[in-house]
Amino acid sequence: MKKKITFLDKKVLINSLQDAIVALQPQIQYKNPVMFVTYIGALVTAIYFLIEFRDTETSWFNMQIALWLWFTVIFANFAQSLAENRGKAQAASLRNVQVQSYAKKDFLGKPVLVPATELQKGDIIICDAGDMISADGEVIEGIATVDESAITGESAPVIRESGGDRSAVTAGTKVVSDRITIRVTSEPGSSFLDRMIHLIEGATRQKTPNEIALNIVLSALTIIFLITTATLKMFGDYSAEASGANISAILTIPVLTSLLVCLIPTTISALLSAVGIAGMDRLIRRNVIAKSGRAVEAAGDIDLLLLDKTGTITMGNREATEFLPVPGVDKQTLAHAAQLASLSDETPEGRSIVVLAKNAFNLRATTVDIGTSEFIPFSAKTRMSGVNLAATNGAIRRIRKGAPPAIKAFIESLGGSYPEEIDTIVTTISQKGGTPLLVSDNEKILGIVHLKDIIKGGIKDRFMQMRKIGIKTIMITGDNPLTAAAIAAEAGVDDYIAEATPEMKLDRIKKEQQEGKLVAMTGDGTNDAPALAQADVGVAMNTGTQASREAGNMVDLDSNPTKLLDVVIIGKQMLMTRGALTTFSIANDVAKYFAIIPAIFGSLYAVGGQKGPLSILNIMLLHSHQSAILSAVIFNALIIVALIPLALKGVPYRAESSQTLLRRNLFIYGLGGIFAPFAGIKIIDIFITFMGIVT
Repeated sequence: MKKKITFLDKKVLINSLQDAIVALQPQIQYKNPVMFVTYIGALVTAIYFLIEFRDTETSWFNMQIALWLWFTVIFANFAQSLAENRGKAQAASLRNVQVQSYAKKDFLGKPVLVPATELQKGDIIICDAGDMISADGEVIEGIATVDESAITGESAPVIRESGGDRSAVTAGTKVVSDRITIRVTSEPGSSFLDRMIHLIEGATRQKTPNEIALNIVLSALTIIFLITTATLKMFGDYSAEASGANISAILTIPVLTSLLVCLIPTTISALLSAVGIAGMDRLIRRNVIAKSGRAVEAAGDIDLLLLDKTGTITMGNREATEFLPVPGVDKQTLAHAAQLASLSDETPEGRSIVVLAKNAFNLRATTVDIGTSEFIPFSAKTRMSGVNLAATNGAIRRIRKGAPPAIKAFIESLGGSYPEEIDTIVTTISQKGGTPLLVSDNEKILGIVHLKDIIKGGIKDRFMQMRKIGIKTIMITGDNPLTAAAIAAEAGVDDYIAEATPEMKLDRIKKEQQEGKLVAMTGDGTNDAPALAQADVGVAMNTGTQASREAGNMVDLDSNPTKLLDVVIIGKQMLMTRGALTTFSIANDVAKYFAIIPAIFGSLYAVGGQKGPLSILNIMLLHSHQSAILSAVIFNALIIVALIPLALKGVPYRAESSQTLLRRNLFIYGLGGIFAPFAGIKIIDIFITFMGIVT
């Protein structure tokens, strides 16, 4: 998937050209109204030429018009095929991981080897080190490192474990160590990998609302020009009779068809689908899967970004960084007690305390008598863990580690007193964005363990860039307000919501949407799923749960929340590119008008063998009426090919206001759409005249 496929790739070009020719079928062409009119025009002109050829009145001029009209249709098909084939080339690398594999399905407590294609939603499979994960699922038992490089392109393995927000696994990834038990969450053929392939290929791409609206406008313009061109023959014959001229040899079906095709917005109609497909393809290249083009469009207009803190802004696991003993207690005593109290704490925070004590003081809990000790595991209800050790005099030594309120209640239940000065240290740690855990030995407080959320690298700079383009960022966390404020300041977000619940996230998004804002949300947990589903753009982290990935309309394979800035830029690029090409397409009709109209009517009302008054419109000084008409038709076809790279790459984006971007694009593509055809048509006119292609 990480292989970069360019539009100059030989295989992609050949396949695209073949597909463009295959697409010359009426049942395909009618889906694009503007190009369907061009298709009918090419067909009518070809028939007109064949009738001439049969009657031995061969006109090579009409033949060339017919050929270039067909080239116009083929080039339009080629633009879309090229965008689709780039996606297919990317999808081919994903198919390489979809080899026939077998899974160890749990059957009455025993593993049974079955083909992966037979797995159904709800089945339980077992994966050991070295096994390929055969289906999307959730880890329900165990913890293991998983190689996801086939999906994300990142070589570093990741942790997947049961009971947390890192439980989702993807078909096609590989277990590197340990054993996990997985519940299958997808039906055959509809795994995350399958859906990625379909989306990349463009097979399931639906037109976005803006794209549909633009198609309606372009179709309306086409109808107007069609009516105008259809009535032009009558007006032309009337004017010719009134002026005593004969333009019947000029005002033919091929010429009128040329005029129609040159005036209708063929350029943007030919490139419209390619722009949408290329937008999703650019997301794929940044390891983001968009489930619809509508989500990409919405990303280009978002005003507000809500980010879940844990796993999104921070690394996801708080780590013990420091032991802070109370006066009269040394650090090693505190570290030893904290380590003993954390032995039964299976959370990442608990494990980090054990590791810190080992690394800082070389402490190992090898002297604990398991037979006479009672381990108290951590639970969300008690908010603490610990161990009861039997002393030689028969007394019980109760060592605990946990949240300050829980430890305070515990020592008070033993008849001890809670020192008020501890609250000062707790508040200081919270204000720095840390999480304090108290350690007690019976009714005595030994000190505090400082846990810290690790902010993901470079995130502050990315938020600053978002602020420049007018996107407000809000961090959502379940932490207390002091901790939340400190982390928000360190991360550089604009605002935060502390002690948040899933209902609070959902309500905030609804409130902002009711005020007319487009809201984006990133998250990775099951509790983020409702908010991700409600948001206009919901970006789920790939490391998150299956529920969050299903709820979002985008999935970030790298699990980098700042990737949303790339998503926003790509969304804006897609909108800007579509607008720029539309502006250019409509503007260049001006030059075609000055090429064809004088060519058709320049001889009307001529006096004394002089040129007619309408010939003054031939400001390009084109050689003849045939060279003028043919040059315009050739330019109309070639400009589609010339603009394909822009449609696929997108208009360059700068972090500026929408008004500034609009003015720049109108200047570049508006004026460019007027002046470029003048130069292009004139150059083609000189060339075909020099080569003797026309008279």
